[in-house]
Amino acid sequence: MIILSRAEIETLVDFDAGLHAVGQAYIAASQGKATIPPVGYIAFPQADGDCHIKYGHIAGDPIFVVKIASGFYRNPSIGLSTSSGVMLALSATTGQLEAILLDEGFLTDLRTGLGGAIATRALCRPDARRVAIIGSGIQAGIQIRCLHRAMKDRSLTFTLWARSDAKVAVVADALAKEGIAVETTGDLESLCRSADIIITTTPAREPLILSDWIRSGTHITAIGADAPGKQELETQLVVRADRRISDRLEQSLAHGEFSTAFEAGLIASESCRELGEVLDGTAKGRQNEHEITVADLTGIAAQDIAITRAILDAHRQA
Repeated sequence: MIILSRAEIETLVDFDAGLHAVGQAYIAASQGKATIPPVGYIAFPQADGDCHIKYGHIAGDPIFVVKIASGFYRNPSIGLSTSSGVMLALSATTGQLEAILLDEGFLTDLRTGLGGAIATRALCRPDARRVAIIGSGIQAGIQIRCLHRAMKDRSLTFTLWARSDAKVAVVADALAKEGIAVETTGDLESLCRSADIIITTTPAREPLILSDWIRSGTHITAIGADAPGKQELETQLVVRADRRISDRLEQSLAHGEFSTAFEAGLIASESCRELGEVLDGTAKGRQNEHEITVADLTGIAAQDIAITRAILDAHRQA
């Protein structure tokens, strides 16, 4: 049996291979080639934390994957990472446990970043350059790193906003050391009004981004609303969007960014499509430079399967 530590996993990451694998996983999920049971979810409101259990199998894969990932948002105050977790890979032929990836949440964070980059690249305007990142946690930095790599053919500019100026400075400084320039601002409204792309990465339970702030042609990738009660975008903004794209529609309408508008009867399921459908050309993405597009990414097991398989393939090759 293979057992890999986080340090070992990090040495095996191939960004381009991961980007391709996650993109193909979205397509497989939308084409009905992935078995993805409902997400297991445990809330810990007193500790400001939660745990997700995601699992599934992509047709033809030699393994299936069970992922446990937690997010406890007060952890930095006691010197711990916000996220943790483990990936279990089992044989799709015998059911035997083949690998334990002690990734401590790293692979969940990475596949979320890759998914955000894929959605943003697929739906933003061809001339989009100004990127606004909302949040200062682990995912804020990862979204910037992944989009910077995925859209390296463009001269993107990144501006970061969060409630804590100190935390924003930490993220910006870390990225600067990697050669990625990031500006910061304390004015969220002005940032949203001027951005071509907005990526939200917070665990907010009340809307941060208002519809009136968003001009035509803007693309928004919403990452944070991955559990009941979370919401980053004003409901009217979701209703107003010309294209609503989710990673998995069932999840988005149940507990994602689209759920509030859907439950209120303001949008219909037929008005939303899945990212895999856009990627394989069976659904329309952005049609012109004036449309407002919103991608709601709640995170799906197919991503976990894809990134786990990519790491194990790299390990075997090494």
